[in-house]
Amino acid sequence: MSFGNLNIIDPLCRALAKEGYTAPTPIQTLAIPHLLNGKDLMGIAQTGTGKTAAFVLPILQKISEERKAARPGVPRALVIAPTRELAAQIDQSFATYGQFLRFRHTAIFGGVRQGPQVKMLSSGVDVLVATPGRLLDLMNQGYIMLKGVEFFVLDEIDRMLDMGFIKDMRRIVAALPQKHQSLFFSATVTQETGQFAEKLLTDPVHIEATPQASTLECIKQSVFFVDQDNKFLLLQKLIRDEDMQRVLIFSKTKHRADKIAESLSKSRINADAIHGNKSQNQRTKAMHDFKSGRLRVLVATDIAARGIDVDDISHVINYDLPSEPECYVHRIGRTGRAGADGKAYSFCAADERNILRRIERLTRSRAEVMGHQYHSEAAKIATGAAAEPANSYRSRTAARGSRQDSYRKSAPRKPYPVRRC
Repeated sequence: MSFGNLNIIDPLCRALAKEGYTAPTPIQTLAIPHLLNGKDLMGIAQTGTGKTAAFVLPILQKISEERKAARPGVPRALVIAPTRELAAQIDQSFATYGQFLRFRHTAIFGGVRQGPQVKMLSSGVDVLVATPGRLLDLMNQGYIMLKGVEFFVLDEIDRMLDMGFIKDMRRIVAALPQKHQSLFFSATVTQETGQFAEKLLTDPVHIEATPQASTLECIKQSVFFVDQDNKFLLLQKLIRDEDMQRVLIFSKTKHRADKIAESLSKSRINADAIHGNKSQNQRTKAMHDFKSGRLRVLVATDIAARGIDVDDISHVINYDLPSEPECYVHRIGRTGRAGADGKAYSFCAADERNILRRIERLTRSRAEVMGHQYHSEAAKIATGAAAEPANSYRSRTAARGSRQDSYRKSAPRKPYPVRRC
């Protein structure tokens, strides 16, 4: 199968060949014919499977087939992404694949001044890539109107719902013209994503490039049972001992991400952190340094990591396990991309043990348990309230139940009342 077999036009095929892409991925083979035929689509595909090109190529082709003058503030194609990094990455994909076409495109997102973005919009764009907040802000100011949108894309819809963007997305959808083509992409399918898509898609085609929530076969998964206090010692030892060329570490909080990066830097390991409290310039610089190889280690929170598109990440390390099992799929999908081998390491403390069990049920697989000098048997065998984070609902409920059981055992039993007849 070639891109020509999918009826992709020559300018796009030339751009693909120039970038070294000769054959479409499974998600592209499945999606592109339906999208060229104008069908709505719900695509399930993990990161690294080529899903961005699966919608960028058909949109560019259809825009080029019917040339229209770009109107100020009225885009023909609208792509919504959950984070700034992902929005910038998608915008770059439009530039890369459309390098031999004449069209205008831009990305808008928060964290930077709106002036340059407004200036670009006022000159007219065919393709607009946006995060929900900045898009609604500029719509409210009258700089953007969605009445001319022909192609509407929601990328990583599962993450947008997790991040609480459902109301924003509904407001955006309400501003769209009645007739348009909708394309939704997600790494996982939950009841919430299914219900949301069902209301907004018209007779959609459902495609799934990989089994839902399955982990990529080329990723070797390992788990290290370790106490919280020993996590950094284990991390330091692994990075020094293992052949880790480019490492992405996930932390559950911004503060911890900074602390990990600072501690690694003090140990003479080039590291930096990205998260929501960093300015856009800081995040852009960290990403550039990571891609160029100046940074060996990048520490990120889940939200900030959306849009990290680096093909040669050798290791993903879950310093903290994600509270939502679906996030695990997103995280480890950052390695083992484009058919390359990758490794995913997860640190599991006692209070994360049940999170690991839920991840195993979702992915229908178990990571290899690794022996090491900081091994915690208590973490490995933890159950009940001890296996849940101290502030979690499950933990509080289990602890309350335990106290009630203890009270029942210690409290004297009252005799049953005798009913007189």
